[in-house]
Amino acid sequence: MNLHEYQSKELLATYGLPVLPGYCCYTPGEVEAAADLLGGGICVVKAQVHAGGRGKAGGVKLARSSSEAREHGEAILGMKLVTPQTGKQGKLVRKVYVEAGCNIDKEFYLSMLVDRAAKRIAIVASTEGGMEIEVVAEKSPEKILTQLVDPSVGLQNFQGLQLGIKLGLPANLARDFAELVEGLYDVFMESDLSLLEINPLVLTKEGEFVLLDAKCSIDNNALFRHPDLREYQDYDEMDPRDLRAGKYGLSYVGLEGNIGCMVNGAGLAMGTMDIIKEFGGEPANFLDVGGGASKETVTEAFKILLGDSNVKAILVNIFGGIMKCDVIAGGIIEAAKELSLSVPLVVRLQGTNVEEGRKMLAASGLNIQPADTMADAAQKAVKAAQ
Repeated sequence: MNLHEYQSKELLATYGLPVLPGYCCYTPGEVEAAADLLGGGICVVKAQVHAGGRGKAGGVKLARSSSEAREHGEAILGMKLVTPQTGKQGKLVRKVYVEAGCNIDKEFYLSMLVDRAAKRIAIVASTEGGMEIEVVAEKSPEKILTQLVDPSVGLQNFQGLQLGIKLGLPANLARDFAELVEGLYDVFMESDLSLLEINPLVLTKEGEFVLLDAKCSIDNNALFRHPDLREYQDYDEMDPRDLRAGKYGLSYVGLEGNIGCMVNGAGLAMGTMDIIKEFGGEPANFLDVGGGASKETVTEAFKILLGDSNVKAILVNIFGGIMKCDVIAGGIIEAAKELSLSVPLVVRLQGTNVEEGRKMLAASGLNIQPADTMADAAQKAVKAAQ
C-alpha cells in the first residue's frame, strides 16, 4: 500500500524526523489559507498522487505569496497529471500539499528497501538528490552507494556514519546523517515498509537535514498489524478492479492485453500468461482466485474481468487440488448466466472431480469452448480474441 507524501511525512514526524510544516488541501481557498498559516512567504504546492516525476509534469510549483499559491492550487487541482509512472492516461489530482520553503544548500538521495536476493535491507544513497534514481543508475552508477543491513542484527552505528563519509560529508554532518538513517531505519522496520524513499534529502544552508520529499510503501501482508496505517489507504488512487478484487480475496493485476485470465494459483497464473504470449496473444490481467474459491468468488472474478473493455476473450485455467472442478464449473455457469456473458469463453479443467465439472459445462447449453491442455486452451483463446 502506497502513502501520499503528506501521509508519509505525518508518519515520519511521529518519530521526530525533520520534516517541514505543511497542510493537505482540497480547494484553492484551502491552499491560500495554508500558505497564510505558513507565513505568507515562500511555499511549495505539490500534487498528491501515487506517482513519481510530479515536478517535470507540472505538479509541483513554487509560490512566493499566498495569492500565487492559490493560483497554483487552481492550476494543479483537477488536472490530469501524466508522468512516466502514470502511463498516458495520467492521474487526476484531487488534493495538494502546501509546504513551507527552506534554504537548500545540497540535495541527496536516500532510500531503504528490501533486497530479496541478498535477504537484507538495502540502504541506497547518492549525492544526486532530486534526480530519478533510475537515471542516475544508468548514467552515473558509481554515484550510487549501497549499504546492506542484516535484519537479524539490525543497523549498526558505523554503517550510517560510513555512508555519510562516502557522501563527502564532514565528520559533524556525517554523525547527524547517521542519526537520521537510524531514525528512518526504525520507521522502516516498525511500520513494515517495503520502500522508504527520500528524494531529495536536503542539507540546508543552516547545516540541518530536512526530508524534503518522502515516499512510503507498506507491505500489504503486514497491514493487519497496523490498523492506524491502513486508514491512510486512498481508494481514489486504486484501480477499481484491484479494490474490488481485494474485497473478495482475489489477487488481481490489470495488464494491457485482450485475453482475460482466471486461474487458481500464482504459479499457474504466470504460466498461463506466458503460454498465451507464446501463441501470439496478450493477457489482459493476472487473476488468481486462490485455492478456496466459491461460486460467489468466481462470479465476482468474472465481473472484474468483464469490467475491462479491452477483454475480447476469457481463458479459465483451473487445476483442482484443494479447489474442486465441479465447484468451479458451477461458478462459471452461474456467472455466465447472471452476466449474460457475450465474449468467447475457453475453459480448461484438470484435477479433483474434473469429469463432473466437464459434464456440467457441456450440459449448460452455454457457448463454452473446452480445452484439454494449456497449449490447447491458449491457442483457442488467442484465436477467439482475434
